[in-house]
Amino acid sequence: MRTLIGSFKFWAVVMILLAGLAFMQRPHGDETKLRIQHLEQLVKCPSCENLSAYNSNSTSAIAVRNYIVAEVARGASDTKILTTLESQYGPSILLSPATGGLGSLLWITPVLVVVLLIATFLNLRRKKS
Repeated sequence: MRTLIGSFKFWAVVMILLAGLAFMQRPHGDETKLRIQHLEQLVKCPSCENLSAYNSNSTSAIAVRNYIVAEVARGASDTKILTTLESQYGPSILLSPATGGLGSLLWITPVLVVVLLIATFLNLRRKKS
C-alpha cells in the first residue's frame, strides 16, 4: 500500500510539472497580437484627423498597420518601429508627445503647474493664519 501512495505522489508531481511546462510553452500569438494593437494605437493615421492607425481604414492607415506587423514579425523593438515611423512621417505621427527633448516639456508643464498651485495655496493659507 505504501508504494502505491508513493507512486501516486510521484506521478502527481510529474503531471503538475508537465502541466506547468506546457503552460509556459504556450504560443505567444496573443502577446504579439496585443503588441501590434498597442503600437497601432500609438500611431496616428497619416491622412486622418485625430484617429489612430488602429481605428482607421484609410489606405495610409492600412499601410502603417502593415509596416508595424512586418516589423514586429522581423523582431524589431517598439522603439525602433516608432522611431522609423516618426522619421518617415514626422513627429506628429505619434499620438502622444515624445518623452525627450521638447516633448518632455509637454509632460513636465502640467506637473509644474500643479506644484505651483499647491505651493501658492499653502503660502496663502499660511499667511492667513
